[in-house]
Amino acid sequence: MAMETSAESPVPVRTVLQAVGGWIGKLGRIWVEGQITDLNRRGGTVYLTLRDPVANMSVRVVGPLGVFDAAGPAVVDGARVVIHARPDFWVNRGTFSLSAIEVKPVGVGELLARLERLKQLLAAEGVFRPERKRPLPFLPHKIGLICGRDSAAERDVLENARRRWPAVAFQVENTAVQGSYAVGEVIEALEKLDKDPEIDVIIITRGGGSLEDLLPFSDEAMVRAVSAACTPVVSAIGHEQDAPILDLVADLRASTPTDAAKKVVPDVREQLTLVRQLRDRGRRCVSGRLEREEHWLASVRSRPALADPVREIERQSEGVLALRDRSRRCLAGRLDRAEDQLSHTRARLLALSPAATLDRGYAIVQLADGTVLRAAADAEPGATLLLRLADGKLTATADPE
Repeated sequence: MAMETSAESPVPVRTVLQAVGGWIGKLGRIWVEGQITDLNRRGGTVYLTLRDPVANMSVRVVGPLGVFDAAGPAVVDGARVVIHARPDFWVNRGTFSLSAIEVKPVGVGELLARLERLKQLLAAEGVFRPERKRPLPFLPHKIGLICGRDSAAERDVLENARRRWPAVAFQVENTAVQGSYAVGEVIEALEKLDKDPEIDVIIITRGGGSLEDLLPFSDEAMVRAVSAACTPVVSAIGHEQDAPILDLVADLRASTPTDAAKKVVPDVREQLTLVRQLRDRGRRCVSGRLEREEHWLASVRSRPALADPVREIERQSEGVLALRDRSRRCLAGRLDRAEDQLSHTRARLLALSPAATLDRGYAIVQLADGTVLRAAADAEPGATLLLRLADGKLTATADPE
């Protein structure tokens, strides 16, 4: 319950500290995980600071030497442990600490199991999906580099990148890359670079190390920070065999810091060679096309219609004249044949004509009504007859014998 105090009725320090101690005492025994720092053995007591692996927080731990000796030689500075402790509040000093009852080092197998569970959780959320990964720019204007201070990884990235493209610009953010401060500092540097509009890509790198050294790069907070970044992130942690969770969420994974420089920055010599090859290929294509067109034009020009157009006109003219002469001959022949046929027809007509018979001395006798008289018995006595001769007509009277 809250203590009722005022400026007129304050409580002494001992009452406050005793109340705080009572509240803390109600917490009971707890299991706490953290990283050991400032380990000190004095007499039969061990004093250490237990740091949170992510946040910049720590607590003092005190315990008997036997408790820590029972945990084995793995309990050293930098080791991750799980401590069964009782919260203590020293009323006389107003300080808080944990009294160790049991200490268990966190083994590699347990760490791997935790990492595997975290991987499954993040994979189920879709953090590792390929469609979430962003493509890197071909030639970044400015590269953000997160690495340890004066580290070999920093030198590898800078030297290899500038060897490939001397004009490339970097903004280097030096942070802790292992230990309890690494996660917070890397996240802070990542957020700073991600807000800079001039940064086109961010490289997070460090050299190789043990599983414990690389644990910050498998931390859930760092993984989620990289996933939420708007700028493409390249992970270059350790060597080829090292695979922290950061490699899975990053937009591109590089096996080493040198490999990161090669993947982010194009080689100016290779690009110049490629440009030269493409230019030569373009020239060959254009030259080949021009040569084909020239050959086609030459073949077209060599055709008779274009090589000697007058000759073609003359040839066509000769053909027209030949056809004209042929048509004339054909027409003349047909006219001659028609004339001969007409002459023959006239001759036959003349030969069959009654006028020709009359010319030979014959006459045609007709009755008055024009009927041709064919027999003497057909004419009545005294009937008027018309005699048609070759030249003129005569009238006669029938006188039967």
